[in-house]
Amino acid sequence: MGKIFSPGKLLLTSEYVVLDGALALALPTKLGQEFFVEETLDHQSRIYWNAMHQGKPWLKATIDYLNGEIVATNIPEAAAFVLKVLMNVKALSAMRMQKDSSYSITTDLQFPANFGLGSSSTLMNNLAQWSNIDAFELNETSLGGSGYDIAVAKEKSAILYQNILPKRIIEPINFNPAFKDELIFIHLNQKQDSREGINLYRSQEKSPQLIEEFSQLTRDVLQAQNLEDFSQLMNLHEKKLSIFLGIETVSEKYFENCPSFIKSLGAWGGDFVMSSKFSGFEEYFQGKGFASVFSYKDLIA
Repeated sequence: MGKIFSPGKLLLTSEYVVLDGALALALPTKLGQEFFVEETLDHQSRIYWNAMHQGKPWLKATIDYLNGEIVATNIPEAAAFVLKVLMNVKALSAMRMQKDSSYSITTDLQFPANFGLGSSSTLMNNLAQWSNIDAFELNETSLGGSGYDIAVAKEKSAILYQNILPKRIIEPINFNPAFKDELIFIHLNQKQDSREGINLYRSQEKSPQLIEEFSQLTRDVLQAQNLEDFSQLMNLHEKKLSIFLGIETVSEKYFENCPSFIKSLGAWGGDFVMSSKFSGFEEYFQGKGFASVFSYKDLIA
């Protein structure tokens, strides 16, 4: 039985504008998704799919990959997505699902599904690695998006990412700011539909100047020598994107009296935000209804 692992991700800069070529900084998380597979030469052309969330059974499906059909499942909608992705794998791969073997596949998502850390991107990368295909192509065929999350899963490293089609620029980096132990990550108790935010972003008219402004902000973030400079850049990033999207920042929505910066990470309105420690920060966020507060070392790989 083979095992594959892909880490989750957090996007620190250039959310949304990464779609149009802005330079973005993304980090891998310690938690990700494991993938186990066993092949049986039984001439049945079946996939026995067993998906777990944090070690607990979630989705079971038996799939006939020869005919592209779900034979049995406990969650039809989720199984339909798995079938779609597996048929894309079959179409792209020269080595998997090309004969009549059966595969027992077990996946284990190590973080809660509503955390928005990359349940889909980690699955895409694991499947691509197993089937020896291009993870970006599989993701594009199955879901779409900028691809930065796939890049983090592949590199298992902090990266600078720039999507200037048809070329992707991926630069693994050592992101190790002196003030990292002062940074915290707060989950907003909901999974944000990134497609909704992307549609809003797509409806706005972009300019090359806007894209370059966010690329420069990413470069400035990498050069930040102290928490004060970093905080100012985070506030500036939030303000610029808020004005462009025409929606309030997460700080204005939930944390108007917060003594530190609040930076959205990825889709606005849900998932994780980043802040920095201040006196009584745990009680502050718990008092606002957000009890899931993580330190840098606990969350970031």
